[in-house]
Amino acid sequence: MTTTFFAGLQWLIFMFANTVVIPISIGEALALPQAEVVAAIQRSFIFTGIACILQGYFGHRLALMEGQSGLWWGVILSLGASASTLGVSLPTLGGSLAVGIMISGFLVMFFGLLGMGELLKKWFTPVAMAVFLILLANQLIYIFLVGMLGLTDSDVINLPVTVFSFILAAIVIWLNVKGKGLIRNFSLLIGLVVGWAVFVLIFPSKSLHTGGETSSLIAYFPWGEPSFELGIVMTVVLTGLLNTSNTVATLKGAADVFEQEIPSKKYRASFFITGILNMISGVIGVVPYAPYTSSLGFLQSTGIRERAPFIVGSVMFIMLGFTPPLGKFFSLMPLSIGHTVLFVAYLQLFGSALRNIEGLTFTPKTIYRIAIPALLGMTIINLPTEAFSSMPTLIQPLVSNGLLMGILLALFIDNLIDWDKINHA
Repeated sequence: MTTTFFAGLQWLIFMFANTVVIPISIGEALALPQAEVVAAIQRSFIFTGIACILQGYFGHRLALMEGQSGLWWGVILSLGASASTLGVSLPTLGGSLAVGIMISGFLVMFFGLLGMGELLKKWFTPVAMAVFLILLANQLIYIFLVGMLGLTDSDVINLPVTVFSFILAAIVIWLNVKGKGLIRNFSLLIGLVVGWAVFVLIFPSKSLHTGGETSSLIAYFPWGEPSFELGIVMTVVLTGLLNTSNTVATLKGAADVFEQEIPSKKYRASFFITGILNMISGVIGVVPYAPYTSSLGFLQSTGIRERAPFIVGSVMFIMLGFTPPLGKFFSLMPLSIGHTVLFVAYLQLFGSALRNIEGLTFTPKTIYRIAIPALLGMTIINLPTEAFSSMPTLIQPLVSNGLLMGILLALFIDNLIDWDKINHA
């Protein structure tokens, strides 16, 4: 019993470290009031705990965190940054995001019941998954770096904050590389707590927040009243369909970690629950969900593969969400600290990308299958959104998003072209 509790505590910390920064950054991107950010943190904790329990008992039935998806997060932040270029207000953008998320959730649920998993396993080839992970890492690392440089509050680099952020990142990396046991497992949490405390001491003026406001824990469409900007809704629905790759990648990896075959019915059940969760996400204003691939690394490093500690950690996370003072406290976290810790965490995505193409050989003839989507996607990510203003409004949100364009290119190029035939021609 004691062992289960402490193992559950490790799950709680893992869930917390992977969740707490997301609603804060979304609040910044969509210019939400502080009271709503506090409520969003609480909702995220509660809903993530519930999502994990539902997947653990009725979905894939494995100890795998169901969390707010990195792909969704990156796309929402990207659309938030380009709202003015697209000619829409942030509330209108938020309302269109909500509508698109609900539609995509329904489609994932529906296609999941029809056995979409088998088709996706064929389409998301190792090369397509590598491109997906490279571009996701590039998108998120860019966002985190902006926070580390202090560019969320200014148009120029804040040198003191930048130096502090990189020192903290180096310490967290050192703990992860050189640390043993619990120190290594909790390196992100240590960086978060210690970094925040030291930041407050060094930059007290940047840590002051006026508060006192409260917001309802249950809120409907807090990002904005439902609206239908067709280009945005289409982009969001496509994001939801591409996000299914997270389920495929995680359950494929889980087969090795748990040393068991994952049957098709578990894919169907997992897609069904993720779809329902995402429909609700659109209504209550939280980033949509997917099984976390990073759970596999957590399982391998801790050796905790039993379901009971996972459920205990999920219940504790729900209880944490029902404690309003903690939600308000976490909302005060400086973005640069959260972004620095996640900068280190998401560097691991690059390793995951390389593992997907391990054993593959690329020749001058076949290098295009990975070079075109990866490099073109990264280039689009780094182009200013204003560059796409001459394109039709309907497709602007999609073509200006390098992450989505790169993934789509990878899927088409790798599945519609016979690269083995080209290589032997």
